Amino acid sequence: MKDTPESRLRVACIQMEPHVGRKQDNLDRSLALIAKAAGEGAQLVVLPELCNSGYVFATREEAFALAEEVPAGPTSKAWSDAARQHRVVIVAGIAERDGDKLYNSAAVIGPAGPVGTYRKNHLWGAENLFFEPGNLGVPVFNIGAGRIACAICYDIWFPEIFRLAALQGADLLCVPTNWVPMPEQPADQPVMANIVAMSGAHSNSMFVAAADRVGVERGQPFLGNSVILSHTGWPLAGPASADSEELLIADLNLADARRKRTLNEFNQLLRDRRTDLYDEMLGAAVKPGWY
Repeated sequence: MKDTPESRLRVACIQMEPHVGRKQDNLDRSLALIAKAAGEGAQLVVLPELCNSGYVFATREEAFALAEEVPAGPTSKAWSDAARQHRVVIVAGIAERDGDKLYNSAAVIGPAGPVGTYRKNHLWGAENLFFEPGNLGVPVFNIGAGRIACAICYDIWFPEIFRLAALQGADLLCVPTNWVPMPEQPADQPVMANIVAMSGAHSNSMFVAAADRVGVERGQPFLGNSVILSHTGWPLAGPASADSEELLIADLNLADARRKRTLNEFNQLLRDRRTDLYDEMLGAAVKPGWY
């Protein structure tokens, strides 16, 4: 009998506490944690949103001063060196400068160098004062073991992001994030961010690796609760604590994201879509993948 194809990947989510304005300290901390993750066998490492600059900017001038070109800036180059040294793929949040425009971005970097960039499509709160909405859509990147896409924080509140990634063939959604408390969160229930991520993973049969930050920055608390989810939506690692730096690691078989998409003898999550009622690709100018 022919062997079943496998696509195994050890994934790490780094939950850390950046400090706004302390770029070198934040970068050094990220590099140390990347090395730690690689030492535990991680092949793909996800870091939080804006993890080298901090998040709560006081002015656009401060945000602009902390932003860098991607992938030409010093932080991207340092992460590229780390990816090459440790033979890992890194997905990390960064404030990206493109001319006179700023984007809340995720740099995707592999052992051979930069792979691509994702720009946050849905801006949260005061981000609207500093950043432009993303203009790169929902790109999918082939990293050898499988195909990954990205979302940043508030993006996962929009099911279209999950769906466009899945329809283009993504097996894993990497989510650099800075989750904040949601209104009326019951103390005895999972944080809403985890529920939203679990729902998106389940309804699109796609693994999710969400790396959040911790700490309080200029009065804004962050939630932690980083998590790595199966394509079924259930946690493989985490949720992490609410207030401590942690390293989550999980072993994924990305082939399961498409091989086990069938829920029963009648239902398959992506093939059951009613494209006679709505556009197959949600109106986006992207090519369908494999489902």
